[in-house]
Formats: sequence, C-alpha cells, structure tokens
Amino acid sequence: MPLTPFQTSPDGTLLVAQSGTELLTNPLLNKGTAFTEDERRSFGLNGLLPPQIASLEEQLSRRYTAYRALGDDLSKYIFLREMQDTNETLFYALLATHLEEMLPVIYTPTVGQGCELFSRIYRRPRGLFLSVPLADQLPQIIAHPRYDAVEVIVVTDGERILGLGDQGAGGMGIPIGKLSLYTACGGIHPATTLPILLDVGTDNEERRNDPLYIGWHHPRVRGAEYDAFIEEFIAAVTKRWPNVLLQFEDFARANASRLLERYRDRLCSFNDDIQGTAAVATGALLSAIAVTGMPLSQQRVCIVGAGTAGCGIASLIHAAMREEGLSQEAASQRFFLVDCDGLLVDGMEGLLPFQRPFVRGRKDVAGWRLGEGGNWPWSKSWRPGRTITLQDVVANAKPTVLIGVTGQRGLFSEPIVRAMAKHVERPIIFPLSNPTSRSEAAPEDLYRWTEGRALVGVGSPFPPVMRKGRPFKTDQTNNSYIFPGVGLGVLACGARRISDGMFLAAARTLAANSPARNDPEANLLPPVASLRFVAEKVAFAVARQAATEGLAPEIEPAALIGRIHARMWTPRYAAYRAG
Repeated sequence: MPLTPFQTSPDGTLLVAQSGTELLTNPLLNKGTAFTEDERRSFGLNGLLPPQIASLEEQLSRRYTAYRALGDDLSKYIFLREMQDTNETLFYALLATHLEEMLPVIYTPTVGQGCELFSRIYRRPRGLFLSVPLADQLPQIIAHPRYDAVEVIVVTDGERILGLGDQGAGGMGIPIGKLSLYTACGGIHPATTLPILLDVGTDNEERRNDPLYIGWHHPRVRGAEYDAFIEEFIAAVTKRWPNVLLQFEDFARANASRLLERYRDRLCSFNDDIQGTAAVATGALLSAIAVTGMPLSQQRVCIVGAGTAGCGIASLIHAAMREEGLSQEAASQRFFLVDCDGLLVDGMEGLLPFQRPFVRGRKDVAGWRLGEGGNWPWSKSWRPGRTITLQDVVANAKPTVLIGVTGQRGLFSEPIVRAMAKHVERPIIFPLSNPTSRSEAAPEDLYRWTEGRALVGVGSPFPPVMRKGRPFKTDQTNNSYIFPGVGLGVLACGARRISDGMFLAAARTLAANSPARNDPEANLLPPVASLRFVAEKVAFAVARQAATEGLAPEIEPAALIGRIHARMWTPRYAAYRAG
C-alpha cells in the first residue's frame, strides 16, 4: 500500500477522527456522495448528503461534464481550484484522467491569469501567507500539528511570476499549481505538500492600490530587511522540518541565484526556474541532437535572456558538453548569451556573478561585422562599448541552437529566424517564455520561416500546426517533465542535498525517453499524458545519481524501484473507520 500520512488499521482501513460537517469540509478526507451507508451512519453524515451513493467514476463523469460546459479557461481554472479545496481525491482523479487537457488550465498559461486576478477569485485558504509583520511568529505558525506530515514545500515571494512580473500575494497561485503537479505527475501525497507565499510587499502599484488586494499593502521590502526575513523563514523551516524538500519559485533575478547558493547546503532545496528549466531545456536539446546527428560538442548555443533561467540553462548544457569531452574553455566558446544590453562581452557594466562564466572576450568578437540600428547588411566593425544585438549574433556566430527566456513576445522575428536557417540544416529553436502571450515566437511561424526544418520546443502550449499534411502538436518544454520526478526521487532515496549532477541525470533520462529517438518525425518529448511514467524514470535516475555523489545511501535498484512506487499515491477512495 502506498505510504500515507494518515493512520491506518491492519486491514488498510483509514482511521478518521472527524465527523459530520467537519469531515465534509476537509478536502483531504471528503468523499462527497461516495461515502458508503456504513460510513454515513458512523460519521453522522445522514441527512447532510443526498441519498444516492455514487462511485468515484460517477463523480468523475459528473464533474467532467460540468467542466466541459464552462466557456473559458479562467472559469475552468476557478472550477478546478474549487474542486481541489473541496475534495482532493476527486480533483486529482479528474486531473489524472484528463492531464493533457487540464495541464494548461491548472498551470501555464492559465495560472498566470489566476495570479493576476488572485485577490478577486480568492475563495478559501490554502497554504501559508507569511508576511514581514509576522516575522517573529514564524516558528509558532508552522508548529501547528496540521503541518506534521509536510515533506515538500514550494515557496515564492511573488516578484517574478512567469513573464508577468511582480504579483505580490497573487503569486501564491504558482506554489499551489506546482504542488498540484508534484501530486498529479509525481504521486506525492497532497497531505505532505505545503505552498508558501512570503509576503514582503509589492511594487506593483495596481495591486497595492486595489482595495480588494489580499496581500500586505506595502512597498516591496529589499536589502538587509528582506534578507533578514528570508533567514528567519529558512531557520524556522530547517528546525521544523530538517528533512524537507524546499523548492524556490519565481524569485527575481537579484535574489534567485544568491538565495539558492546561500541555502542549498543548509537544507535540501533547489530553484526550479534555474535548475528545473535548465534540465528540461537540456533534455529537449539532447533529444533534438539525436535527430540532427550533430554532436553536442559541435553545437553553437545562443541563449537570449541572460538572467538566472538563461544562465542556468547555459550552465547545465555546459556541464553536459564537458561530460562529452570538451574542456571548460572549449565548452565556454560554444555559448553566446544575449541580454537587454546585447551580447555579454567583457567590459560591460553591471555584469552579475552568475553571468560572468559566459561573458565573451573582446578578441572573440573583434572581427565581427555589425548592423546599424538593426538594419542589414552589416558594415560596421565591432568596437568596445558598441552593443552587439541578437541579429548581430545570428549573423556572425551562426548559432545552431536558439533559446529564449526573455518574456518578450515576438523577439524571434522572421529576419532573425530566416538568417539562422540559412546556415543550419535543422535549426533548434526553443522560445520558452511563459505564458503563451510572452513567447518569443509561435511554432507555426518558426516552421514556416524555416520551411519546416526547425526543431521547436515552447514553454506554453500552442494549437497544433499542420506538418506534412497532418496536425502536429509542438512540444511544451515545461518543467513538469522534471521537478515532480526530482522530488519523488529525493524523497524515495532520502537525499540530503540536490546537486546539479542530479538535474543533468534528469535531463539525460528525459532525452532517453524521447519518441524522436525512434522516429525523427515524432516529438522531442514524451506526451504530457505520460508525465507520471516520466516522473518514475527521472526519480530513479536522480536517486542513483544522489548515491553516486554521496548525497544519499546506496540502494539496490529493485529496492529503489519499490521505494519509488511506494511513494506514489493514487487518487482512490479508501474505506474509513472511526478512530
């Protein structure tokens, strides 16, 4: 029987102390109309429920019919969130049955709209809102017995929500959505998950001036006061749950990398925007390389958006190149990172520590010919202080891989893509920004501008495109392929820390399960409907890598698989007994 945070009797029956309306309003235990006659009598539910007893399948049919009748994705998002807060078993059973259809609703792109409107659609409390004025109360707040079973936390401060910026308390929609995927895809029991919003204020004046805004109406706290609050939080979490898995989510560039480096060795933690995004992008790239036949060591990689996500992607691909035999310096020469001020070149002002490994030397670009104000052809030679644009990089470096994490819609324009495709037989192009409205390019355009030669991955789902006379669904290069399996593997093996090597193992596992390995015309990534299967494979690889690095005990493979399966909760109703 799968591990459960609830007490069970020897025959597997769940021992439940609640009754009546208290039981019906507990989303982890509520079965609605599926309570049996004996359970209704034992728990004082007669009269509180209609007399017809329904099976889980009948409930699913009723809920799915209601879901399909809704007119827009935001309404569907609200409907599913209501279900989650009412009956989690039914919610996850519905989600598992229709995962491909519902993933874009419970997560990107619809979750972005849910965050923007969070204060207006807020219904019931879920997770913890920990604001700066409560800093001295954090240990008492999290000490409540209701949190005894917590094993996985996703935390955000709401400053960089997808490509939408500072959403303050509305950012809570992201931890809730991420943890839904931990359960739906990784099988993590929902009772062991906890979403947390660190409310340090917001600089979004529209939110702060909204009388309906549910967060702390205060400018965003920064500097020493911010760091002190984060330290109070980490110290409280580490003491309360010394073995917890903590995922940092949607922190801004100024904080994401430094907080990860500060705390990754104090507790088992990772930043999904940096490491999860890097792993799924690397996995998709390795899958594409299997199609093109050009080794990773020969790829020329242009990443647009040199923030923590872009540099995280570059770092993991760089590690993969070194594993394949390139030296540190030789691997670095394969990268061209472009930020808002152009290609990162030595001598630029304001370079951040995590960007420096990918700064190009002046001698690297000394012979480049640059355009004038974006006009082609190029006639001006580069000189120090002159901005090198994305167009310039494409023309001079002739990248084989183009990855976007900018949040700038349409940045991969037709002239840029066509120029890239002139020099590359099978250009690999990943516009990864979320939500869909912030994507650097639409798949349909990328296929058209490259005469169908491009290998494309996107961050959010797009409608299918016609390829060779049939509809083709472009791969959603989404972190949901990675983090549920990472979490599952960490819990199954008892890893003390999470390394970059574990994420590279996850990326290689994802690529090993690529449909394109057997059919070059197939997708780069497995279908969304198989995410639970992918999570199992990733979990196994992550746990084995953790043992190799001395971060977890060595477990015999068959026993490890058994542990992984035991950790995977399946949404089914258990029998209840008063206890």
